[in-house]
Parts: sequence; structure tokens; C-alpha cells
Amino acid sequence: MNVKRFSARTSRDALNLVRQAFGNDAVVLSTRPCPEGVEVMAMAPEGVQQIERISAESAPAGAAAAAPPRRPAAPAVPAARSRAEPAEAPAAPAETSVEQDVAQLSMSTLSFQDYVRERMLRRRRAEQQAHEKAQAESAQAEARAAELQARPEPPASSLLRVRAGAGRNEAARAAETLPVLRDTADEAAAPAEARSAAPQPLAAVPAAVPAVSAELLDELRSMKGLIEDRFGALAFLEKMQRQPRQAQLTQKLLDQGFSPALIRKLADSLPSDCEELVWAASVLERNLLSAESETPLEDSGGVYALVGATGVGKTTSTAKLAAAFATRHGASNLGLITLDAYRVAAHEQLRAYGRILGVPVHTAHDRASLDDLLELLSGKKMVLIDTAGMAQRDARTRELLEMLSHRSVNRLLVVNAAAQGETIEDVLAAYRAASCRGVILSKVDEAVKLGPALDAMIRHKLKVLAVANGQRVPEDWHRLSAHALVQQALRSAPATAWRMDAADVNLVFAGLRAAPLSAAHA
Repeated sequence: MNVKRFSARTSRDALNLVRQAFGNDAVVLSTRPCPEGVEVMAMAPEGVQQIERISAESAPAGAAAAAPPRRPAAPAVPAARSRAEPAEAPAAPAETSVEQDVAQLSMSTLSFQDYVRERMLRRRRAEQQAHEKAQAESAQAEARAAELQARPEPPASSLLRVRAGAGRNEAARAAETLPVLRDTADEAAAPAEARSAAPQPLAAVPAAVPAVSAELLDELRSMKGLIEDRFGALAFLEKMQRQPRQAQLTQKLLDQGFSPALIRKLADSLPSDCEELVWAASVLERNLLSAESETPLEDSGGVYALVGATGVGKTTSTAKLAAAFATRHGASNLGLITLDAYRVAAHEQLRAYGRILGVPVHTAHDRASLDDLLELLSGKKMVLIDTAGMAQRDARTRELLEMLSHRSVNRLLVVNAAAQGETIEDVLAAYRAASCRGVILSKVDEAVKLGPALDAMIRHKLKVLAVANGQRVPEDWHRLSAHALVQQALRSAPATAWRMDAADVNLVFAGLRAAPLSAAHA
């Protein structure tokens, strides 16, 4: 058995020296670092045969039969492993058989490389399994946190009982609320070495478990809202089926153009011992603000600017109000101003009404000229300002409102009663209806459904000062009571193509998100 030592700068150079000395079947016994680089101890392949022959001669004949059965050995650890890794190399037991020594010493360079490759693969596989396990634990922790967040809060009475009778400290309550990651009894019984290698304690969980992502929380919230909406809609539909009176009232009000938000509020408050339509009419009348009991505009006097969207009838309404005032108090106490300088010959319509009434019409092009005219007409009992019609989404609408921000100017919003409910909502928001003196409903004679306009007035708590229902000046200028307006809205009969049946009502309310109603308290 001829064992030689080879030294070189790298392991590759040392193995080349081994091949040159013993050939490709040389047996590498060990490798270790040395001052020259790497030191390799190797021997010729004939040395293995010599070791086998000596072991066969020296081994007793009955040793193999008397030895206890052994578990199949793991893959043999090569003798060529570096001495820099003493912790990972398993220590050979004292009773290692000669056959195992021979198997270890017979490992060639190629088998050593295969062993290194297999070891690296096992290490990567272990790291991947540890990573997957950490991800699974993180997913479980996130699901537990989402479940705790989505869990409904207990009633106040149960909370009081828990606080009064439990008598537990804050640490115990925290331990019960948070998920249990380990068995505390097993942890106490485990030795110190096992506890050091065990998972982190409960206090260190927030640092180890990643925080719940914002996207996951948003998805959970949206899912929770969708479930609440669906269950709310199903509960409402079940209630409608169990209470047909509410279903009939809902269908009737939908046909008249009232909003689902207002209808749901009315249906939920419907008593059981009354006529549903009569009761709904009385509730709507109480919540609709009307100026019937107040002093009329033509008698109160002041400075009024009529604003509104394009084509709602501002100029005609100005002429009607001016004619009603001149009939009672004389044309000498009336002043007329127009701001409609955008359209071609737009001011000529008001000038024609002014000539009929015997009142001159002044034109203001900007804020300064408007202030001068208001100072000039300060001795008049009533001054009416006709403004240019602009769409509610026009950028110049804000400029017009800022121009009319004089402290003495009262704005009157003219609303087309024949417009859609969504359009009326947009107009009220754009023209700041809450800061106006009141609302004038125009084109009531053209409205097939008066419900959308009255619905918007009720929900926004706006006062209806006057109603214009035609083109005649001043005959088509009226002050209607809330009772008259509601009765007119409930008498309208929609066309057959626009009438809703029970299935349509269910579709409308099934997709409706429950929202609190800010107005119309029954």
C-alpha cells in the first residue's frame, strides 16, 4: 500500500498530479489546506486490493454471523472530504467493519464529486422546504388575523359580563385572543436545548410573521362589503315577500320616479294599521318644504339673482316675478339687470318684457359694473338679476357664482322639474343649492313625473318658493303647497314601457347598497 502526498496551488492541480502518478483510478484519501495551497493524499488502485486481501485473511470466520443486524448505512462519506468541515463529517464508530473502511477508501475522484453534488442538492432541498413551511405559517397567520378582524363585535351586555366576572389580567386576555402557536406544557417539559431550537415565543411573532399586505386587506374589506350588501338585499326582499303592503308601496313610488333610497326609508317605517299610499303621501308632505305660509317673493322685496342650467326658464321666470311685483307695487319700484352677455341678443328677451312693464333693463359685464348698478338701484324695493344659462359642469359656472357673491344678492335656483333625477342632483351640487334662498320649479307642465324633483327637494331639505307651469306672463306663476305638489306627483301615470313589475323591483333593490338617508325622517 503506497500512499503519497501531493501539494499544489489549487485542488485541480493537485488532482492532476495524482492522475499523473497513479492514473485515473487513483484513490484520494484526504484533502486539506497547506501553506503551498492544497495537500492531497492518494494511493494507487492496487492498494485497495491489498487492503481487501489483508482484511479477508484477518477477519474471523464467524464474525459476520455473530454481529447484530444493522440498519442499512447511509451513503458513505468519502475520505477525501476537507478537514475544514469536521462538524458535518459523521464520526466513524469503533466497531466499523473492514468492509465499510474499504468502501470509504475505494471512493474515486468522480464518486467524490457526485457526493458533493448530492450534498448540495440535499441542502438546497432542505432550504426550499424550510421556505415553503415559513410561507405556509405566514398564510395561516394572515388568515387568522383576517378572521379576527371580520369577527363581529359582541354586544355591550356581554362585554360588561366579561369585564365584571372574568377578572383576568391583560396578559391572559392577549394570550387568549392571539393564535396559539405552541403548546406551553410541552415547551415547559422540553429541555433547554430543545427550547432554544423551538419556534420563537408568542411575543416575537409580530417580528417573524410578515405584516398583512394592504391588497389582501382591501380584498377582504370589499368581500365583506359585498357579502353585507347581498345579505341585506336578500333580507329586504324576504321582508317584501312577507309584507306585501311594503312591496306595493315600493312599486308604486318607483313608478312615480322617487329614488330607491327614499323608498327604502319609507318602506322600513311603514306602520301596519294604515293605508300605505295615504301614509306615504302624508310623510312626503311633512318633509317637503314649501313657502306657501310665508310672504311671497313679490311682496317681500330685495335683490334676487335667478341662476340655473341652460334652458330651464330663468329669463321667463324673471319676467313672471317682475310682472307680479309691478302689478302690486308699481313698475317704479322695480329694477332689472341682465348678465346674459354670452348669447347673441340674449338680453333682448328681457328688454322686451321690460318695455312691456315700463322698466329699463341694465346690462352688467363684470363684478365691478354689477356693484355699480346695485348701488344705482339701491332705492328700488326689488331688483331682479337675470343670469346667463350655463351647464352645471361648465367651468364658467364657478365664475358666475363668485360674481354673484355680493352680500345683498339672494340667489334663487331655477330647476327644470322635467329633468332626470341624476341631472337634478348634479345641478344642485354645481350651483350650491344649500346656500340659495330657495328653489323655483319650472316647466312643471312638461314633467311627466314630478317625483324626481320633489325627491331631490326632500333629501336636500330645499324650500320650493314658486312654481312655473307655462309660458304665459304672469299667469303661469304660482305658489303651491306641499300637499298639492305631492298629490300631483303621485297622480302621474307612467307609460307602459316604463312601468316596473315585481321582478324589476327585486332587481333594483338586489343591487342597491344600503345607505343611510340624511333627510326625510318619518
